[in-house]
Amino acid sequence: MKHLLTGLGIGLVFLTGWLVLLSTERNDPTPDKTTPTTQAADDLRLPQQVRGVDLAGPFSFAGEDIPVENFDVRERLDQELLRNAYFHRNTVMLLKRQTRFFPTIERILAEEGVPDDLKYLAVAESGLANATSVAGAKGVWQFMTPTGKSFGLEINGEVDERFHLEKATRAACKYLKDYYATYQDWRWVAAAYNMGGPNLNKWKSKQKAETIFELDINGETMAYLFRIVALKTILQNPADFGYEISSAEHYPSLEDYKTITVAKSIPSLADFAKAQGTTYRMLKVYNPWLISGSLTVSKGNSYEVKVPV
Repeated sequence: MKHLLTGLGIGLVFLTGWLVLLSTERNDPTPDKTTPTTQAADDLRLPQQVRGVDLAGPFSFAGEDIPVENFDVRERLDQELLRNAYFHRNTVMLLKRQTRFFPTIERILAEEGVPDDLKYLAVAESGLANATSVAGAKGVWQFMTPTGKSFGLEINGEVDERFHLEKATRAACKYLKDYYATYQDWRWVAAAYNMGGPNLNKWKSKQKAETIFELDINGETMAYLFRIVALKTILQNPADFGYEISSAEHYPSLEDYKTITVAKSIPSLADFAKAQGTTYRMLKVYNPWLISGSLTVSKGNSYEVKVPV
């Protein structure tokens, strides 16, 4: 029995010592060589700085002020600035695309007497892409079929001039100037473009709104003008929002082409492209308004087709 007790005592001593040693290792602040250090953990952090947006202003649209001294206006603009400033993929794409689309849009706006800021309406509408909405609006300016046709755009199974940048921009200018003749304020014009003049007039009258900022309507139109101003602010000053896109990264403006007048029907645009020394794909890139594999030309009609050189 005495030997048994002695053995138990020695065992307890060793057990106690082992527990103390284990506790010491757990509490030891010195990192183990196999454990990631604080520096290594820091290296895993995303390399970005997330902060609020400077709302000092001034902010304007087509020469007309955005009254950010009104807290409601200020907060609504802030939301759109934050939404687009931190929508990284989309904003980078806009910065790259603007060099392809803006020169043509800016030239036509100037020729038509429409303020340059209206080009940002196209950015808000389509992201500067030949997009198609779920409602069926198409092109950079997002015309619905009836509206496009009413402003002179040809739309059928082979040709859709909503995708023709020059013609669609001319049509948009007419549309915008018609609204300006009614409202005499480009901020109201933007809202009318988004929701339609008759609908806007109904709510404007019903709510007795004297400015666009007094309206309380659907969320899309409520945010629309602020989205345009936010996109304008970011695209004009990308570095202020952390975007660094070199000129080499911008998409080309597609100015390297010759124009061919087509007065006869083309049964196969693929064959036509090959005969012109290009590809079907490149023909469609330069002429997105050609929406099928053929082009029917009626008697007395003709089309101007761009062929890359």
